[in-house]
Amino acid sequence: MDFPPVFWELATDWYQISMLGGYFHHKKVDQIAVFDLFYRQLPNHREFIITAGLEQAIEYLTRLRFDPEAIEFILAHPAFKQYPDPEGFRAYLQAFRFTGTVLAVPEGTPVAPNEPILEVIAPLGQAQLVETYLLCVIGHQSIVASKAARIVQAAQGKVVIDFGTRRAHGREAGLLGARAAYIAGCSGTSNVLAGMLFGIPVVGTQAHSWIQSFPTELDAFRAYVETYPDNNTLLIDTYDIAEGTRHAAQVGKELQQKGHTLGGVRIDSGNLATEIPRVRQILDQAGQKTTKIVVSNDLNEYKISDLAKREPEFLADIFGVGTEMIVARDDPALSVVYKLAEIDGCPCIKLSSGKVTYPGRKQIFRTKDGDVLASGEEDLPGRPLLQPVLVNGTLIAPLPELADIQQYCLEAMKTMPKPLTVTISPNLTNLVEILTAKYAQIKPKGKHK
Repeated sequence: MDFPPVFWELATDWYQISMLGGYFHHKKVDQIAVFDLFYRQLPNHREFIITAGLEQAIEYLTRLRFDPEAIEFILAHPAFKQYPDPEGFRAYLQAFRFTGTVLAVPEGTPVAPNEPILEVIAPLGQAQLVETYLLCVIGHQSIVASKAARIVQAAQGKVVIDFGTRRAHGREAGLLGARAAYIAGCSGTSNVLAGMLFGIPVVGTQAHSWIQSFPTELDAFRAYVETYPDNNTLLIDTYDIAEGTRHAAQVGKELQQKGHTLGGVRIDSGNLATEIPRVRQILDQAGQKTTKIVVSNDLNEYKISDLAKREPEFLADIFGVGTEMIVARDDPALSVVYKLAEIDGCPCIKLSSGKVTYPGRKQIFRTKDGDVLASGEEDLPGRPLLQPVLVNGTLIAPLPELADIQQYCLEAMKTMPKPLTVTISPNLTNLVEILTAKYAQIKPKGKHK
């Protein structure tokens, strides 16, 4: 994916820049830091979160540079008016590169709260600066992927298509949201740019305005299939669904006489539980048994599940899902955070109420019975989820293709422990108790090595 022409080094919070200046002045920029990126709690009605966004995170880290114009903007800020060494800091920014190491859970993996999705090991200045962008790109795609996973599961093997770009919170949100939805099992997207950049199948029908722009609905249908005789889906609810279906069936017969077929019809309104069987019956009676039924209209996992219960034969073939999925409408924010776990080899802990962190480097071991969150030096039964991706700022192996990530994700959801529970290893528990006693000035419980 090519970055648009913007200053990505400035796509951060100001306090990352001000801390960077402070670290430089106090000669702390080269201290080796370990940061964990994780989420604190599950969104409503979620049992896990699907990780997504690693590819964009790695692109950002490997391309991160400070443009001269960006440096001038920073140094012109009032905070730097009396900065002790502006020229030294300018030289630092000019030479800035990310030279750290990143371990990551593979994209498409279901994870639980407090499990590190990324572990960043880098000089403190570098590791600190990248916080905001990493949170943004991982948090956004993970919340969309997790919503999409629920919708795909509700569809019970039927096709789900991302229709969400027009309701996304910005151009990039629509683009990367389409990517995240595909990871979780969507079969395609309406987003043309996502198709070009990521190889996601691009699909779509037509708008009601197409139908309305012709003298009659039948004229509109004929014009469309004349243009696209082998790739067509007709929108049948502009005026009346039953009549629109009959018009579509008539056009389907005309196509058959020319050696083509009517690919599908789409319903975007009405009571889907009653309209879908009626549409299927009209099509079948007209000899259009291979024509698929596409449904949309503010769908989500709850509506699709309800449709499956109320319409036992589940005759819809394809679900086009937009707003509800692209913004994860029922709970659109993920409590993703990025916390210091170690500095110059010394483990760190945060003891804020409700925000206590786990110190030091860590590893997640997945077993059939659940996950174990352990210290980084432990070697426990199970599959270690955190794997090196960048070493010394260099990608150590090509990242997986998006289609392979999707297959991995679908398999991971099938084979994951249910429920996905997390046990803290005795070693990590012991370290938490020691640091809690140290910083809270209370006597540690139990025996410590």
